Amino acid sequence: MLWRSVVGKLWMTIIALVAVVLLILGGFLLQYIDMQFENSHQVKVLFVYTGIIGFLLSTFFAFFLSTKITQPLIQMKKAADLIAKGEYRTRVPVRSNDEIGDLADTFNHMAEELDTLIRDLSHEKDHLASVLRSMGDAVVTFDAEGNVILSNPPGQQLLDRWNAMDWTEAADATGKYRMRNQVPVPIFEIYRNVLRKGRDMSDKVHVQSGAWSIVMAPLKSNDAVRGAVAVMRDVTEETKLEKLRRDFVANVSHEIRTPLSMLQGYSEALLDDIAGSPEERRELAQVIHDESLRMGRLVKDLLDLARMEAGHLEMSPVSLDLTDLLKRVHRKFNVYAKERGIALELVLAQDELHLGAGDEDRLEQVLTNLLDNALRHTSTGASIRLSGRYTEIEIKHYVQIQVEDEGEGIPSEDLPFIFERFYKADKARKRGASSGGTGLGLAIVKNIMEAHRGRITADSKVGKGTTFTLLLPVEAT
Repeated sequence: MLWRSVVGKLWMTIIALVAVVLLILGGFLLQYIDMQFENSHQVKVLFVYTGIIGFLLSTFFAFFLSTKITQPLIQMKKAADLIAKGEYRTRVPVRSNDEIGDLADTFNHMAEELDTLIRDLSHEKDHLASVLRSMGDAVVTFDAEGNVILSNPPGQQLLDRWNAMDWTEAADATGKYRMRNQVPVPIFEIYRNVLRKGRDMSDKVHVQSGAWSIVMAPLKSNDAVRGAVAVMRDVTEETKLEKLRRDFVANVSHEIRTPLSMLQGYSEALLDDIAGSPEERRELAQVIHDESLRMGRLVKDLLDLARMEAGHLEMSPVSLDLTDLLKRVHRKFNVYAKERGIALELVLAQDELHLGAGDEDRLEQVLTNLLDNALRHTSTGASIRLSGRYTEIEIKHYVQIQVEDEGEGIPSEDLPFIFERFYKADKARKRGASSGGTGLGLAIVKNIMEAHRGRITADSKVGKGTTFTLLLPVEAT
């Protein structure tokens, strides 16, 4: 509306002033006009003409002001609205060198600085977003009410997985978790402590079979905590490796301590002439010899296993006739089996078994370890069966080798762990002639099979025996 604008108000003010001046002049001069002028009517008409001319001049002046003042202000208002909507490149034309022109120039400078600032902030935001997306750790930001503000893809996947779990028991047990919160139960306690104490905190949580390292920091604004940012890293493998390292050190020290103690004890007996006869001295020397061989086997197996797990397994894959290898291994163990009163049976397919690529020495090591285990855990009068044949699994051709014994068997709860280092199903088994293994044989077998792109499985029933099944791909890969 015209009367709401600056020009309208100024125009109405001028009209009011002209009208007041004319009224005052008319009120004081009417009597004087009637006394001094014979034709007073013409003078009064002159006053009317003067008022009309004043109105027209003020209107012209108002339109002039509208062009010179109002229009630039309207353009700056429109430009400000466009900038508020995000069009930061908007500028207003500078048409004069007066205060309006200076205001337009200052406005354009402000818009340019604002455009530069927004562009820098946008680049910084894109940079931070790229860094956040490229992080392998899960990053999630929560506000003070526990709602998710920001998360990277790993963080969102972790939230979805954790929130999909049933935490009813955990919530009932603590009484601190509200379903309207988006903070998962595993990190809710540390989130609550961060908000309350206002400082960085870290912890490790276990969710099902996984382990997570949590680092959470508060988000502060004017000395008030307005939320928290959590960085969560999956440390399941690191935890397993650390446990494996501790178990390995403990097992190695235990395995070495026993033969060392026996070597020390029996050697001291010899030095102190405790053995009174040559037969006793020979027996003590035999024990020392056997334990030294055992330590040698342990060191050799440890070195082999370390090289295999480090990826330095030396292999010489060639086209291989497995039939000859099975026959040779059978002949090697048949004499020992007869001495123990165990029947060692070899069952082969009519066709010769060939592999496209295989390391004969390593595969012989696999069969040697398996047959040695079978013989040590099979009683006199029982039998062991070594067999080989072709098989097809999922349109792929394999050579299947099985070692079946009628020994003591392995409990079902121990089967998933028998290929781990130093794992022994019979925890109370004494080390002696019948079970003098190093506890590393099956771990070595598994590594050699994986190096051949094959696999090994075990099936066992306590008191009935154990069957190890080897699958080797026929075609070279």
